[in-house]
Amino acid sequence: MNAGIRPIRTQAELGLVDVYATSRQGLPGGSDIAAVRAAAFNHFALAGLPNPRVEAWKYTDLRRLMRDAKPLAAPPNAEAKERAHDAGGIFAALGFRRLVILNGSFAADMSDLASLETGLTVRSMAGALALDEPLLSQGLGPTVPANDPALALNTALAGDGVVITVSPGATIERPIHLVFVNTNETPAAMVTRSLVVVGGGARATFVETHEGRDHQDYQVNTVLQLVVGDEAQVDHIKVTREGGAAIHVATLLANIGARAKFNELGFTAGGAVVRNQLFVLLAGEGTEANLRGLSLLADRQHADNTLAVDHAVAGCRSREVFKAVVDDEARAVFQGKISVRPLAQKTDAKMMSRALLLSDSAEADCKPELEIFADDVQCGHGATTGTLDDQLKFYLMARGIPEKEAEALLIQAFAAEVVETIEHEGIRDALMDATVAWLGQRG
Repeated sequence: MNAGIRPIRTQAELGLVDVYATSRQGLPGGSDIAAVRAAAFNHFALAGLPNPRVEAWKYTDLRRLMRDAKPLAAPPNAEAKERAHDAGGIFAALGFRRLVILNGSFAADMSDLASLETGLTVRSMAGALALDEPLLSQGLGPTVPANDPALALNTALAGDGVVITVSPGATIERPIHLVFVNTNETPAAMVTRSLVVVGGGARATFVETHEGRDHQDYQVNTVLQLVVGDEAQVDHIKVTREGGAAIHVATLLANIGARAKFNELGFTAGGAVVRNQLFVLLAGEGTEANLRGLSLLADRQHADNTLAVDHAVAGCRSREVFKAVVDDEARAVFQGKISVRPLAQKTDAKMMSRALLLSDSAEADCKPELEIFADDVQCGHGATTGTLDDQLKFYLMARGIPEKEAEALLIQAFAAEVVETIEHEGIRDALMDATVAWLGQRG
């Protein structure tokens, strides 16, 4: 290790050094990819696991929450595939095109790769990395924010995922479902990287679900790089329903072209510690981005939604609405930053965070930010945290609705403002059903 690097102190950090040392020779990619990986791990070694001294991780102390480092998951065997036979979560019955990433590896034999639509291609990330393609060797490193150690760790250790391309002008009617599932019977880490490139004027919907065994101790570090061409429209829905002991860190890196439309929705209802971080660059004029999130938290769950929206050019519009329902001793975190560069005149950006606390021990932290270097803009942000409206609750109970049902109706209405923005009816209904099911589990 180079002189001057901060000594790695925690058991988890020492374990990650061992994981990298023992795994790097077997990770896919030629010399260019290996150099990118080495530089990324060197950055992680300098920074260590994120902690509250890192402003972007102020409320999520991963150094404390991550007690050890799990070994990288082995490729799935027949038994693992059998346990994942019905994977797909709340969208399993909707007939989407399934692409299964099982225990961190793309499972082509479990995926729906037949009769791909014209203009759609699907490959494994491991296979693409093995070719040392310039698109991947360049994209694996420089697009990553240089100051994020969790993302650097993903760059160093990612083994597989999917590479999806949609040709310019193509319309993919059938949603593409990325099914990430963990069936390991021993503790393991899944480190995956996926790349989606949507050509100019194309249209596609991507659904991403993450699920795992409820009582298994495992870790996930997953990244999706999304490149959206000019005048394209992309909808992306991510559902996190990991097992109750899982640590899940996910990053979206989105580069959106001119006059495009990007709709993003994150739904979190599982996992011990969840961190969803979004880095969205509006790189072309006249683009619209709608970013939304809903977290349903109970017990001692911790969910952190952190986003950075970069308005780099003129005439773009962005809307960010994130909500959290927090029960028991759970904790919800929202950090949002809108940056407007000097050339990004006529920017229209608004951000709102709302948290609903259902117990005296529940906690919600919110930190919205605006960074504006242009003078002809409309930008604003707001945040609210509160409890159920007693007057509305009394109104429902006065009409014969039992107390728990009255609370459920109010919570459902609170969540619906986010979910009902989804254009696809099947996805919208499935998320509302999942919300109702979560409410049914309340004591």
